[in-house]
Amino acid sequence: MSISARPNKESPVEFTIVSPAPEHADCVVLPVLGEKLPSFAKELDISCGHLFTTAIQDGELAAKVGSTVSLGLPVSLGYKRVLLVQLGKEPNIKAIRDASRAIAKALLASKNKTVCLALSLAQFKKQDNEILAQELVQALMLEAYRFEQFKSEPAPAATLEIVSLVAPKKTDIEPIEAGLVYGLGIGHGMNLTRDLGNLPPNVCTPSYLAATAQHLAHTYDFSCHVLEQPELEALKMGSFLSVAKGSSVPPQFIVMEYRNADKKIAPTVLVGKGITFDSGGISLKPGEGMDEMKYDMCGAATVLGVFRAVAELDLKINLVGVIPACENMPNGNAVKPGDIVTSMSGQTIEILNTDAEGRLILCDALTYVERFEPAAVIDIATLTGACIIALGHTTTGLYANNEQLAADLLSASRQSDDKAWQMPLFDEYQEQLKSNFADMANIGGRPAGSITAAAFLSRFTKKYHWAHLDIAGTAWKSGAAKGATGRPVPLLVEYLRAQQS
Repeated sequence: MSISARPNKESPVEFTIVSPAPEHADCVVLPVLGEKLPSFAKELDISCGHLFTTAIQDGELAAKVGSTVSLGLPVSLGYKRVLLVQLGKEPNIKAIRDASRAIAKALLASKNKTVCLALSLAQFKKQDNEILAQELVQALMLEAYRFEQFKSEPAPAATLEIVSLVAPKKTDIEPIEAGLVYGLGIGHGMNLTRDLGNLPPNVCTPSYLAATAQHLAHTYDFSCHVLEQPELEALKMGSFLSVAKGSSVPPQFIVMEYRNADKKIAPTVLVGKGITFDSGGISLKPGEGMDEMKYDMCGAATVLGVFRAVAELDLKINLVGVIPACENMPNGNAVKPGDIVTSMSGQTIEILNTDAEGRLILCDALTYVERFEPAAVIDIATLTGACIIALGHTTTGLYANNEQLAADLLSASRQSDDKAWQMPLFDEYQEQLKSNFADMANIGGRPAGSITAAAFLSRFTKKYHWAHLDIAGTAWKSGAAKGATGRPVPLLVEYLRAQQS
């Protein structure tokens, strides 16, 4: 029996679920449990003169989980090569994830066109088979990703065409198929987020984000409308517009509504920071590394990636996405340090640093979403360099005014391996935002910079449960591996999956 899955042309390979294992493929991927081989692998090992056993005993396959070794096989076996992967004596979810990433790297670096993935023959439980399929597919999707559309001579594409996931029994097909579908959905969502983040800022403008949202809405049949300058002025979004006024590119305020549950169920709202380029404004950033400020819209890109995944997976939820999008630029009309603006909520803000602009656009969006009477609001923003100092590039900072919401997001973080850590939000931090001339200042000084940014946002979230994800350290990588990561799409989709009615 065979089930094929290639939902759209964006999938880098065609995935097929088969039972039993196919007799022919360029490569077969087999698990090793410490020094043990499952029965299917033992039979192949005997057929090729104990080649696998010898490689294990000679240390060609290391004992470390995720280690791999590729071996040539006799033509008579039907497989040209075998990729042995170490899962450890008692495989767990972490071992599955580590092995999946290693397999993806090895396969996409090889010349194989057809691959038989037989890790499920290690006799996992049905639930583990679902996770295994998800992790393998997701790893292949992410590893196969390339952003080369602006290169005149792109690197040669990977040769991998067909990947067959082996189901040990026909009863295992259903969980493997569920894992395959979920892995594809997450992969597509993350890769859309990465594409948007990696685009140059002269292409990925506020209007480009709006067009992307409208295209998604048309493709997946949900609603989208975009508010422009006159409507934003009518709504008295003085804080958001103060940031946008320094640019000749007009602001866009994107609102998406995905309704796929009972109308009575209050929606979850995602708010994504959409600064498509952040020069710092009059408080100009240093020139070194300023090109990476194209990534300051990764919160917005995350919301779009989550909507793509949620719609593809047909999750039974009600979801609203709001993206305030603009550039932060210095010109003769730009907001100045010392200016005082009035937010949509009526609260006044003394702008002491124009480079603390993300909170200025988010606060009006957080006021706007009150109209949806949300079950919860989660904002996602590359908000502070201080969060990178606190948590590095591994972990997203999580703040919340509701402990159950925080606990649910942390649970989704662990389930998806998209790491987050809850930070404090004590009332004492509000003292740092005092202003002699307005209701608040937009910065609280160097101490606890990420916390005071969240404390600022919390002043606009009194009417609902709210969480803030500071992704400044996790949304993109610098250096040789420079590029958007697609995080925290997995965390948010996992959270939303658990909210299904």
